[in-house]
Amino acid sequence: MSDLDQHVRALKRNPCGVLLAVQLIGLLAYPYLGDQPVGRAIFGLLGLVVLTLAVRAVRLTPALTWVAIVLGIPVVVLTVLEGVTPDNSAIVATSGLAHAAFYGYTAWALIRYMFQDDVVTTDELWATGATFTVVAWAFAYLYAAVQVFWPGSFTAAVDADVPRTWIDLLFLSVTTLTSTGLSDIVPVKPHARSFVMVEQIAGMLYLAMVVARVTALTLRPARKG
Repeated sequence: MSDLDQHVRALKRNPCGVLLAVQLIGLLAYPYLGDQPVGRAIFGLLGLVVLTLAVRAVRLTPALTWVAIVLGIPVVVLTVLEGVTPDNSAIVATSGLAHAAFYGYTAWALIRYMFQDDVVTTDELWATGATFTVVAWAFAYLYAAVQVFWPGSFTAAVDADVPRTWIDLLFLSVTTLTSTGLSDIVPVKPHARSFVMVEQIAGMLYLAMVVARVTALTLRPARKG
């Protein structure tokens, strides 16, 4: 077996690791794409790749694959429409809600994947990171819908009165979920603050339940010996 075949097999055995890697690469690549239509289109294509990987990861869980497909197909269509008409508020809001539902379902399925047995595989360890980023993506898209329904929901130190870009909202989501709280992007409307508080609680519960469980199962054989 060639080295290439071994690498391909390793990637197939660890779809959660691939999902996490693609999401992190997307974060690093976004500044080079810019806010121009071409850049948004490229980032949209990267998003479609992430969606495909997410479906692949969900297929390994007890969750039903058809649910991911039913949620994923509208997301693909809305991603394309949003890239073509980025100023259409209805499409942006609908796309945000659809993306949030898809990524939320994916996060739930990945958590079930990690909890389905008492053996921690390498891919389940990758799943702890992938689930965290998937939740961050879900809330970022939810925030995108929130600022359409309630304009002015988020303010910032720079260009305080303009709507936040998606990467701004993803930055807010990551800092909220990790409890970093940099506070340069701030929810100011009641509904926005409510959703941010829900994400703060979700981040705390995730670390308390999922990471603690996986760590305990990983260390248990060593304690037995």
